[in-house]
Amino acid sequence: MPLTSDIRGVVPIAPTPFHPDGRIDEVSLDRMTDFFGAAAVDGLTILGQLGEAGKLDHAEGLAVAKRVLGRTRLPVIVGVTAPGFAAMRALAREVMELGAAGVMIAPPNTLRTDDQVVGYYRTAAEAIGPDVPFVLQDYPLTFSVQMTPGVIRRIVSENPSCVMLKHEDWPGLEKISALRGFERDGSMRHISILVGNGGLFLDFETERGADGANTGYAFPEMLVDVVRLGRAGERDAAHDLFDAHLPYLRYEQQQGPLGLAVRKYVFMRRGIFSSDAQRKPSQALTAQAKAEVEYLLARLARIDARARLAG
Repeated sequence: MPLTSDIRGVVPIAPTPFHPDGRIDEVSLDRMTDFFGAAAVDGLTILGQLGEAGKLDHAEGLAVAKRVLGRTRLPVIVGVTAPGFAAMRALAREVMELGAAGVMIAPPNTLRTDDQVVGYYRTAAEAIGPDVPFVLQDYPLTFSVQMTPGVIRRIVSENPSCVMLKHEDWPGLEKISALRGFERDGSMRHISILVGNGGLFLDFETERGADGANTGYAFPEMLVDVVRLGRAGERDAAHDLFDAHLPYLRYEQQQGPLGLAVRKYVFMRRGIFSSDAQRKPSQALTAQAKAEVEYLLARLARIDARARLAG
């Protein structure tokens, strides 16, 4: 089914598993796809920044999409960000033919003015075609492109195929409130808002009007439960669960390749990946960093064990 503005819940951003020699690890890719399905998530995003999409060539990216789409019935969003619109269109059209629910587009870091940002997404939407639903990725900490609520409203208003915002501004709580305010006053149609940044502010972002999470985190089960508890009105339970994960979540959310190294290491520890390898350029965890991660994992396990006994 094509992606719509009704998407909600947790749609993890999937890392791409590699062998130590840089080849794509297809067995781990299958295992990861199955893992996400068992975690009761609501969809899956592949070939995003976390998926090291920029380190894959076109054929490899298409092969990853084909394998994931052939293994899951979850709606799959595929990142199609590219330096030029021809490459973006080619990948978007191909993955939609394979059964993708929609695509995600991040802005190039050359955009400086509001009109440039709006114009870029207008051209991108025309390039991929009006029948392809797309996710607007707003991540100024990485892309150095500032999108005010007003700019997002213009993009949504001009492009009916924009159905979701991947919100990763930081601080960004007031932006969510402003966008939901536009919906209430009728100046912007409804779109789904799913949040990123590793879920670092998920507990309050959902209270501000976000529909869930679209982020990478090594324990997506926690994200699913926090969203579920919040939706059920169990505010304290949602915050208590989130707070238990916060020390490790904060460590994993370190910017750049280090955060990805942590996440891949924990995926390997959980038996999802065979290796924590990244494609070069990359950054491996030092022995001290691994010891710190192990400490945080052990601490999280003790908290979880106590919670189970109390339950």
